[in-house]
Amino acid sequence: QVQLVESGGGSVQAGGSLKLSCAASGLTFSGYAMGWFRQAPGMDREFVAAIGWAGTTTYYADSVKGRFTISRERAKDTAKYTVNLQMNSLKTEDTAVYYCARYRRGSRWYSDPTPQRDYDYWGQGTQVTVSS
Repeated sequence: QVQLVESGGGSVQAGGSLKLSCAASGLTFSGYAMGWFRQAPGMDREFVAAIGWAGTTTYYADSVKGRFTISRERAKDTAKYTVNLQMNSLKTEDTAVYYCARYRRGSRWYSDPTPQRDYDYWGQGTQVTVSS
């Protein structure tokens, strides 16, 4: 079964931090750029951040720039990749279900990685709740 699995969500007070991770099962994101999106209650799903395959190119929504950091790492024991989202200085408006997704167009984007139509595989999401 092909799937992306997010983990690390939870509840935190405003100003706190959380780290989300995304792992692949049954597919690879080796060679692909990856993205994080989120959907707040009653809102459309929106772009949060993206990272190129090489890990040197990143792109952030203005709302999270300077607070969130996207990265990718490879586990030494399994050689599997994860894509992480470190979220600092969390605000109540960051409350949402967070999704990771694989960029269908390959290892990097050339203009804009934000359109959801450019992502082919999606995880089930992990809930992040930030309280005041």
